[in-house]
Formats: sequence, structure tokens, C-alpha cells
Amino acid sequence: MPSARETLQALLHRADIGTAGERPHDLQVHDHRLHARVLGQGALGLGEAYMDGWWDCRRLDLLAERLLRADLEREVRPSLPAVWHRLRAKLLNLQSRRGARRVAREHYDVGNDLFQGMLDPYMQYSCACWQDGDTLADAQERKLELICRKLHLEPGMRLLDIGCGWGGLARYAAERHGISVQGITISREQASLAGEVTQGLPVDVQLRDYRELKGEFDRVVSVGMFEHVGEKNYRRFFSVVRRCLVPDGLFLLQTIGKNRPSAAVNRWTHRYIFPNGQLPSPSQIARAAEGTFVLEDWDSFGEQYDRTLMAWWRNFERAWPHLRDRYGERFYRMWRYYLLTCAGAFRSRRIQLWQLVFSPGGVDGGYAAVRWGEEVGRASTRIQDLGQSHERLEAEVPDDP
Repeated sequence: MPSARETLQALLHRADIGTAGERPHDLQVHDHRLHARVLGQGALGLGEAYMDGWWDCRRLDLLAERLLRADLEREVRPSLPAVWHRLRAKLLNLQSRRGARRVAREHYDVGNDLFQGMLDPYMQYSCACWQDGDTLADAQERKLELICRKLHLEPGMRLLDIGCGWGGLARYAAERHGISVQGITISREQASLAGEVTQGLPVDVQLRDYRELKGEFDRVVSVGMFEHVGEKNYRRFFSVVRRCLVPDGLFLLQTIGKNRPSAAVNRWTHRYIFPNGQLPSPSQIARAAEGTFVLEDWDSFGEQYDRTLMAWWRNFERAWPHLRDRYGERFYRMWRYYLLTCAGAFRSRRIQLWQLVFSPGGVDGGYAAVRWGEEVGRASTRIQDLGQSHERLEAEVPDDP
């Protein structure tokens, strides 16, 4: 019978991954207990072993892309805890009001200094829309303008922002499009900073669960929050949005998604990054909206998230000297693993990024769609062309220290 080392090396060979660290995407194994740990625990064992310093890789993004394209996780026999993780997600409503607060405490409330060091000035923790020469700030402002145009915003409208984060979209829409915004979040740290950055604007940020929403709005938007709603609550989420939207309104949903349904994120992501998260599939979204909304537009640009995550990683790396004393080395390895393996996941096209536009009863005369690749400029600032290619950006990724 082959040893754990031989078995894992054979699996990795199918993805053209070695264990001697010769190429940027190869593992550098420091502790040979790694092999049994990965075979026994799958994604959780691989991620925790990295956090523990049992292995390194110069380009985690390339490693993750190869692992996912080869679909190697299907070759690892699930352990009893892994089976229970999936079964629990199927049987229980992990995203109830009480369960939903866990991701706020453990992720979004970890520290505003971390996110301020990593994100752009509008604090956008979601996929940007890139064109050649963009900085992260340019690309995120293009995304914000794209959302506003897809919503067909007009001065004087009222916008509801479900999962408003640190208030960046609310601030942008109020400043650039002359509307009033109510934003909600379940993160205390987000609500605090959002209140500061929108001070003096017609923006009201509330610490509130979406299930508690009341009132009527001309437009509704939700960006990067649906990943925390959970399949058992999808139908209710759409019902709440419909209740809050005027009959001739529009609702824009931006969410990460998967190509096929699954009940939960992998165990490492659940334990360390997004507790109780679930990425929807196209069929799950469609079923949840049936009979409640007309789907006007479905835009897919997940390849843009790869570049966004790489930009976040570079910012995090630059900010780390100021964050090290508070967060520590294990957190650094955890966050590095999170950002770069997510970039590889989007590059592999195993996960996607979608913007969907819904209307309550169909837009008279048809909905005028807008795409990120079209000329979507910022409201007042011309984006300069720096001539920087995607290949050059990839080459700037720092190696493992």
C-alpha cells in the first residue's frame, strides 16, 4: 500500500504540482506530517498546515488555480467531520439572525485598520471593474459608477443598500448622483466607520438585519452580502426586497457564485474567514426570485475578481509593517492564504461574480443594460491610461518571505 506521502504526491502530479519548491506553484514541504494531514482533512488540513508553517509556496495563487482546475479535492475521501460539515449546512439554517451575526464578529469586525490598509479610498470589499491602466481606486470607482448606471439612478431617488459595508457605495451615490440612501449592516465596525465617512450627506446607516427592514425605496442594491444569506433564506431575502421596492423600481444584486449548488463553503474558509457562508448557484438564485421578480439582466465578470484580489494582496503586504504587532504572524499567513487562493479560484473559473438586475413586473419598453467593458467613466474624474498590462501586475506579486 502506498504511503501518505506517495499518495499525495501522485495526486499533486496530476495537477503538475511538485513538493520540492522548484517552480513558483510548487509546494515547499517543511514537515512531512503534511501528507497525512491533507489526505485526512482535505482543504482544512491544507490551509491549517500552511498557517502552521508546515509548507510554503512562492505563488499560492498559481497553486490554487492548478488544484481547482484538476478538481483534486474530489479525489480526497471526506472525513467524518467533513461529512458532518456538509450535512449540518443542509439540515440547519446556519444563517438565522443569530447565526448571521457570527461572520460580522469574526470577519468584518476584525479591525477597520486592516481593511483600510487593504482596500481603496471608498472601502470597496467586492470585485472591481478593470480597464488597462487602472489603479485599484480607478477600478472601484468604475464599479460604483457601473452600479449606479445599471440602477438608472436619478436625483431625488431613495436607495436602500443592504449590506452597505463601510458606506462607500452610499457615499458615492449620494455625492455623484444626488440621491438619499439608507444603508444597513450587521457589523458594528462597519456601521461606525460608514457613519463617519457619510457625515453631512443624505445617508442613514443602521445596524440592522435585512429581515427587519421596513419602508419603501425607488431602488435597492446589495453588493457582496448575498454570500451570507444562505439557501434556506434566499426566498425570504427576495420577498423582503420586493416589499421595500416601489412597483416601478429596480433591484441590483452583486454576488459571488458557484457553477453548481453546494450547501457550504469549504471547512477552512468556514472556520477562518467566512463562517456559515454559502455561494449560490444560478439555479438557486433563479428559483428564489421566481414569481417575485422579473430578471432583466445577468452580467458575469468573475475574471475581474482575480485582479482585484491581487491588488488587495499587494496593499495588504505594504500595510503589514503597521499591522504586524496587532495581528501577528499566524494571521499574516492566514490572510495571505485567503487572498491568494481566492485569486486562483477565480482564475480557474470554479467560482464566478455576477451582477443581476431585477424589476417587480418588467420594465416598460425593456431594460437598457450597461456592461463593465463599455465606456463607464467616473462622474467627475478622467481615468488616466498608465499602460499597465495584467501580465505586469501578475509579475509584481511578492514571493513568500
